[in-house]
Amino acid sequence: MSVEQIVSLLAEEYGRIRWRPHRDPLSELVMTILSQNTSDANSRRAYDRLVAKFGDWEAVAAANVEHIADAIRLGGLAQIKAPRIKAILQRIKDERGSLDLGFLQDMPVEEAKAWLRGLPGVGPKTAACVLLFGLGKPVFPVDTHIYRVSRRLGLVDSGVSVEGAHDVLGQLFPVEHVYQSHLHLIQHGRRVCKAHNPRCQECILLKTCPAGQFLLGTVLADKVRA
Repeated sequence: MSVEQIVSLLAEEYGRIRWRPHRDPLSELVMTILSQNTSDANSRRAYDRLVAKFGDWEAVAAANVEHIADAIRLGGLAQIKAPRIKAILQRIKDERGSLDLGFLQDMPVEEAKAWLRGLPGVGPKTAACVLLFGLGKPVFPVDTHIYRVSRRLGLVDSGVSVEGAHDVLGQLFPVEHVYQSHLHLIQHGRRVCKAHNPRCQECILLKTCPAGQFLLGTVLADKVRA
């Protein structure tokens, strides 16, 4: 089964999705930092608290690290994320003279990724989220759900790291389907292709999934032996 067929089956299962901007690029950057190693609900609460307390990113950039940490504490890892956010905002302001990341829109994708990855604590997933969600660039962020599903499907070899999977999947999925496929694979990983007890028998992608077929075959063999 081709990637195009996978895209089509996922769209049939979860509905077609058109790209829409989530936040401006800088807000997306801060939100993604806050989302690291925590739940979506907690990261959103931390983001909302940060915005409510300071009002804008200029005020956050000027704030004491401990005050930033206090605002985002409920999101977890505040003592790591607060100095990271402060350092990122300061670096952007020092290099660009303002906190506007709109200039990334006119950069070639690889150049924009490299610029973002030069910021403190910004890895491939954070850079990809800023470019995809904030600017509509065809960059494929890979989270734990996407990594798991894509490895089970055989789209990513077992020896490829999460970081390496960004480039692999970014080249596999057609640019017009990157946004939709990113969201669909996350949804599929949460609902069906779970880390533990995946629901392979219900999976729309079972015919193309070596891991699912192996798992169901093992279960069937165990039943026969029993």
